[in-house]
Amino acid sequence: MRFIDTLESKLGRFAIPGLVQVIGIFQLGVLVLMLMMSKESALGYEDMLSLDMDRVMQGQVWRLVTHVFIPRSTSILWAVFGTLIMMWIGRGLEAAWTPFRVNLYILTWMVAVTAGNLLFGWPAEALFLYQSLFFAFATFYPNEEIMVYFILPVKIKWLALIAAGMTLLGVVQQPVLLLPVLCGHLNYLVAFLPGLISERLHAAKVTDRRARFQEAGPSSGTFFHQCSVCKKTEIDHPQLDFRVLDSGDEICSDCRSKRSA
Repeated sequence: MRFIDTLESKLGRFAIPGLVQVIGIFQLGVLVLMLMMSKESALGYEDMLSLDMDRVMQGQVWRLVTHVFIPRSTSILWAVFGTLIMMWIGRGLEAAWTPFRVNLYILTWMVAVTAGNLLFGWPAEALFLYQSLFFAFATFYPNEEIMVYFILPVKIKWLALIAAGMTLLGVVQQPVLLLPVLCGHLNYLVAFLPGLISERLHAAKVTDRRARFQEAGPSSGTFFHQCSVCKKTEIDHPQLDFRVLDSGDEICSDCRSKRSA
């Protein structure tokens, strides 16, 4: 979009390269610190990082950012694996976009969930950020493969569809989650939904145009050329060459040869 291009030309130098990778590393670091603490201390540390707009208004502004670093799993193995996946996704997105656009994508998510938390008290689920990054990667690289359990190769698009299906199932089971889920994926919807809709509409128009062309096209038994002398057509005798006389009538190469003789 022209607006984004203009914005990037003016502010692109302020973008943080590898921001997705940085988030993944910080999340792993937070998990390591929490595992080194007692259960009570870890809960208090997590509470200090979480998004709480009342406390933000009291001056604890770091919460606007640090809630993204709260780990989703207490397993160090899964955390390391998730960090590696985040690094892979981050490199892919910056190759498809630019660091500035990746930064803007993440910033859009943070603004959306912060507004949702402030206005409606919706939880700022960092899972939705990682999911929206994964969906963006799957949109750019649908046929990339990942080894599930290091054994089974599965294309990214199928994993993205499974993740979307599980999220949709959660919404069906708890309809109250619909708006928070939409808010948590607003960055993806803004970035990709218009293009996806445009592609589908274009594909539908092409299919309709092709169908109408085939319906209106000549049938297999319809001829285009017919000799005015012998009445032969290009359907019956494809080897013949047809020419138009001064009178406007067509004549085949055989009859033209006989007339010349």
